[in-house]
Amino acid sequence: MGKLDVAILRYLTSEDFRVLTAVEMGMKNHELIPGSLVASIANLRHGGVHKLMKELCKHRLLTYERGKHYDGYRLTNAGYDYLALKALTNRKVIASFGNQIGVGKESNIYTVADEDRNPLCLKLHRLGRTCFRNVKDKRDYHAHRNRASWLYLSRISATKEFAYMKALHERGFPVPRPIDFNRHCVVMDLVQGGPLTHVTSVPDPGRLYDELMDLIVRLGNCGVIHGDFNEFNIMLDEEGRPIIIDFPQMVSTNHPNAELYFDRDVKCVREFFKKRFGYETDTYPKFEDLERDDEMDTEIACSGYKRTRGVDDELLQEMGIGLQVSNDEDSQCDDEVTDEVNTKTNYEEDEVTALRNEVEKSIMNDERKTNVEEITSKTMSLRLENEQNDEEIPTLVPSEPKNDDTSSKIDTNSQKYRLAMIEKALSDVRSMRSYTSASTIAPEVVKQQVKKNLEDRQKKMERKKAIAKGEASAVTRQRRDNRDTIRESHGLWGWAE
Repeated sequence: MGKLDVAILRYLTSEDFRVLTAVEMGMKNHELIPGSLVASIANLRHGGVHKLMKELCKHRLLTYERGKHYDGYRLTNAGYDYLALKALTNRKVIASFGNQIGVGKESNIYTVADEDRNPLCLKLHRLGRTCFRNVKDKRDYHAHRNRASWLYLSRISATKEFAYMKALHERGFPVPRPIDFNRHCVVMDLVQGGPLTHVTSVPDPGRLYDELMDLIVRLGNCGVIHGDFNEFNIMLDEEGRPIIIDFPQMVSTNHPNAELYFDRDVKCVREFFKKRFGYETDTYPKFEDLERDDEMDTEIACSGYKRTRGVDDELLQEMGIGLQVSNDEDSQCDDEVTDEVNTKTNYEEDEVTALRNEVEKSIMNDERKTNVEEITSKTMSLRLENEQNDEEIPTLVPSEPKNDDTSSKIDTNSQKYRLAMIEKALSDVRSMRSYTSASTIAPEVVKQQVKKNLEDRQKKMERKKAIAKGEASAVTRQRRDNRDTIRESHGLWGWAE
């Protein structure tokens, strides 16, 4: 259930919260924060930061972990809750903490009260649970990041929900009144009622059905789609009026899958009324029937929204890089640039083609000369050697099989036949290229290297297993190693056992 015990909150000092804030600041660019960095960020006058962190670890507000490369501290969910509750208490938003009244796949719901003892609702976002970890596909919190802390993603989710709730409340939608938020906590009015899933019967199912479908259409006309409009996120107050909750998954009507989400919301309501109340009708809204009359998705930067040209121009003007150009000047500039680019492109293509032909001709001539010289020199050297040994001159290129009549008529020792073979070798050299690769490393050397790498890896794993667990001080470990070294030195340092 995600139990949260706030009894320790009253006993924490300002120095404790200073250490928690220092760890939170260090987690912006560290996965595990070293103790020295926490001490430098906290900058406490009397020191004792390590003692404070030890006490916070005892109460599970911090946790000490040993990573692959270094050791450090990490802020837990309870510590993050304490920081948010402390901030809300200092703002005098809440004064007392009650019981847990609900739990979801990404949040916990608690009852709180302000200084006037008015009941309020506190929602703590809890992203990263085992039942809901596919956040990158379901939400757009990651944006361009490959990974992010679950605490940071919970903070983004709470910020988005407060923005959605505030915009909907200002437009008169039946949603809880948003009061304040801090980090991953959102404070809102407590709805006096219960979820629709606990309702077994209503006086007029048709009226309630029409009200829910009207809410879906009103949201679509404002440019947003709830995305999870079902009996778990719809509450009925004491008068039987529906109230919508849970907004982090809202998307814009310009989203690529907007029609799918809209139809899914409608289908959830229709199927629930059919199963629970036995109410079924063919009248239901469709995505094509929406008439957009508001830009709420652009106002709150909803997922999938598209900025208009006017909005982009205003942003560019604010940054000082927006230039206004009339339509005539714009079209004239485009024509001039197009003509210039076309002329330049044609000129460059003609010039490149001519240069390419010249280069190919020169390369072919050089290759022909080089190959003729090489083969001629080889043939002459072979002729000289064979004349001394009184042997036949072998041909450089094997001749193709011929008929007996033709081979008997051709004299293979004639100069004309040798020149023909040289010309054939030149043509084969121009038309064929072969690439060969061979390993210069002996197989025994490769096996020895692989064996050595495996042994080094095994030794490294054994060294990791031998490292002390928990919050072991580096100074204590060094002293222990030095003591063992002195003991094994057999009295060299002046004493022996």
